[in-house]
Amino acid sequence: MFICAFLTACYTGMRTGEVFALTWDDIDLENRIIKTNKTVYAKDNEKKGRWYLGTTKTVGSCREVYICDTLYLVLCNYKKLQNKYRKEYGKKYKQYVLEEVRNKYGKLIEYKVVENTSKHNRVKIAFTRKDGTYSGKNIAKYPRIIHHELGIKCRFYDLRGSFATKVLRSGIEIKDISTVLGHSKIETTENYYITSTKDTLKKVCESFEKEID
Repeated sequence: MFICAFLTACYTGMRTGEVFALTWDDIDLENRIIKTNKTVYAKDNEKKGRWYLGTTKTVGSCREVYICDTLYLVLCNYKKLQNKYRKEYGKKYKQYVLEEVRNKYGKLIEYKVVENTSKHNRVKIAFTRKDGTYSGKNIAKYPRIIHHELGIKCRFYDLRGSFATKVLRSGIEIKDISTVLGHSKIETTENYYITSTKDTLKKVCESFEKEID
C-alpha cells in the first residue's frame, strides 16, 4: 500500500491527504487521469472510525492529474493485487461506506469513513492494507523506515516539493506546474515548493561565465 501511494505522490505532486483520499472511482486508468476532488483528515478516535473525507484545500485544488506510463503500470498492477487479496480474504476483507455529515442547517459538509459490511454506498478506497484496512494518512512510521534503511530523511509531503523542483528544472513552465499542484497563485509554487541545489547554483555561475567569454 505505502509503496504505491508513495509512487503516486512522486509522479503527481499530490498532497498527502489527496493521495490517501483516493478511491478507484477517482482513478481513471482507461483515460489515464486522476480526479483530485477531496482530502482525508482525522477528527476523533471513535470505534466506528476517525477518518473523514472533505473538500480539497482550495477551489483550485480540484483538478485532473495525468497518469504517466510508469505510474500507470504501478496502479494497474496494484489494483490487480488488491483484487486478489479481496478474493483471498473473502468476508474477512474490510469494507467501508461513507456516512454523510451535515451541519445544523442540513448542508452536507463532509463524509465519515466507516467500516461496514453493507453494500449500500460502499466505497472502494485505493490505498489500503492487505486485508482492506484503511488507515487514512497514518504513515508516520514509513518515512522512519526509509531513514533507517537508506539513510534518507524524507517526509511524505516532501515528495510534492521534489516533484515541483525536478519538473521545473526540466524546462516545464511554472504556471503549468502550479496548475498540476493545485495552487491558485504561482507565487505559492515559487516560494514554498521550488528549492535550489548545489548543482543548480553552480550552473548559475557557469552560465554567467559563458555569457562573458
